[in-house]
Amino acid sequence: MKMLIVYHSTYGHIRTMAKAAAEAAAAIPGVEVALRRVPETLSDEVLTKMGALDAARAQADVPVATVEELGQADAVLFGTPTRFGNMTGQMRQFLDATGGLWANGTMVGKPGGVFTSSATQHGGQESTILSFHTYLLHQGMVVVGLPYAFQGQMRLDEITGGSPYGASTIAGGDGSRQPSENELDGVRYQAAHLAKIGLKLKA
Repeated sequence: MKMLIVYHSTYGHIRTMAKAAAEAAAAIPGVEVALRRVPETLSDEVLTKMGALDAARAQADVPVATVEELGQADAVLFGTPTRFGNMTGQMRQFLDATGGLWANGTMVGKPGGVFTSSATQHGGQESTILSFHTYLLHQGMVVVGLPYAFQGQMRLDEITGGSPYGASTIAGGDGSRQPSENELDGVRYQAAHLAKIGLKLKA
């Protein structure tokens, strides 16, 4: 079962979660995982002004996603930061190029899920994931979230991301907060859960 993890990361938070997700899914027998990033649309000049150039260069070893590879996957987990309660423009541009997959019904019946990050606890994490689900449904995919079986999303002893819609992390207003172990466990759980469903549907 070929599982694809496709992400966009500006400051590295989503990249960290994507790597944790890939490791968790790859640990399941019968699952082959590929980690891919969507094309960056911002210039180095703009990324420098944003203070994100180093983070962008740090992921140069991750291959850029292609529409063809997306169509070949049996299951897909998407990761995107939040921008005003929605996915980033970079992710949107990549998805807008997948009309051919939609026309051919390529993604119908394949499981897909989403994880995200935002600066604050109430920075649009849930709306980003839910609005992303619209794309999955238009492609005919089976939406997979983060079940409450993952008890970490019910913790009250710390501020943490995670909801039944998908895993998430809180980056902080200056981006200094990194994903907590609980948040990483959340995306690991979601990735493994998605992989197991992918195996069942593939069979």
